[in-house]
Amino acid sequence: MTGPDPTPPGPRPLAWLDTQARARTEAGLRRRLSPRPADPAGGAVLDLAGNDYLGLSADPRVVAGATAALRTWGAGATGSRLVTGSTALHAELEAELAAFCGHDDALVFSSGYTANLGVVTALTGPGALIVSDAAAHASLVDACRLSRARVVVVPHADVDAVDAALAARTETRALVVTDSVGSADGDLAPLAALHRVCRARGAVLLADEAHGLGVRGPGGRGLLAETGLAGADDVVATVTLSKALGSQGGAVLGPAAVTAHLVDSARSFIFDTGLAPAATGAALAALRVLASEPERAADVLRVAGALAAACDAAVPVSAVVPVVLGEPGPAVAAAAACLRRGLRVGCFRPPSVPPGTSRLRLTARAGLTGAQLSFATGVLAEVLADARTGAPA
Repeated sequence: MTGPDPTPPGPRPLAWLDTQARARTEAGLRRRLSPRPADPAGGAVLDLAGNDYLGLSADPRVVAGATAALRTWGAGATGSRLVTGSTALHAELEAELAAFCGHDDALVFSSGYTANLGVVTALTGPGALIVSDAAAHASLVDACRLSRARVVVVPHADVDAVDAALAARTETRALVVTDSVGSADGDLAPLAALHRVCRARGAVLLADEAHGLGVRGPGGRGLLAETGLAGADDVVATVTLSKALGSQGGAVLGPAAVTAHLVDSARSFIFDTGLAPAATGAALAALRVLASEPERAADVLRVAGALAAACDAAVPVSAVVPVVLGEPGPAVAAAAACLRRGLRVGCFRPPSVPPGTSRLRLTARAGLTGAQLSFATGVLAEVLADARTGAPA
């Protein structure tokens, strides 16, 4: 039997975490997980915080697609896509997704995050230039950092700045990256103007359609389809399957030469387990629902317009309705007040948004009943009236 360790205690190597936690708490930026309970009836709390834009995550047809895939293929993909993780179901989803969005080919990843990491790093690297929009999603930012390419960050939606960066480059290859629809502001990227600059300067345009698919474009085919750019040989898109399609996963869409290159070189594809069969089946079923019910996309914008009107916010052009309140404290308090009244809304604070722009982030969902929409707008109007006057929530 051994005695106590005679070594005297030294400095705590993780003590800095306590300091960081205190600083975040004082700034109103401490985050905590809040598990939501199961709500089979869907009536306890009305959700306007999630990204289930088309209301398909619990649709019986989508659940049936997941269940059938689970029974046929099992719980997991069992390996990377290059080993055992590719099934006939994955190939079916890729073919239908590419055809629906108007691109030559598609390659499914385990998430939208890994899709962005894979395509950006595989299409660039040392000796290439990336021109990135300042408001690009964190997955694109991280992809730029991992690429080992030279990165120029330009002001949000500034086409002239993109043109200047491309014109001044010495690199042979260049990639311009942007979200097609802003995740925090819900605004639309000037894709047509960006593409004109890219084509004139010999660059490739990469648009993340995470918030465009299912909402923008004919029948929800995305903003690239809306602007006539889907299928162009110098345009690549990424999508997520976890928002409008209500499932999980992501994909890269574009020329077949791009997807073939990714299979050979995208590390987040090669070294990651394939998307689980249940998620694949659910996404495929949701895509088929969207194809057969294109009116869902228009319904999202209708609901978004009603929410914005109740909040005295700008007319939205996507499912995202931002209500900027300024500092983190009022935004957190307003979100909590909504939840107490039975309405769940998003709350975005730095670093998700710039300092001084903390906000409620409302996400419209197709299929809300008149009673649900009336309830939501009533709660929002009441809570925001208090928040803007400084009254207790």
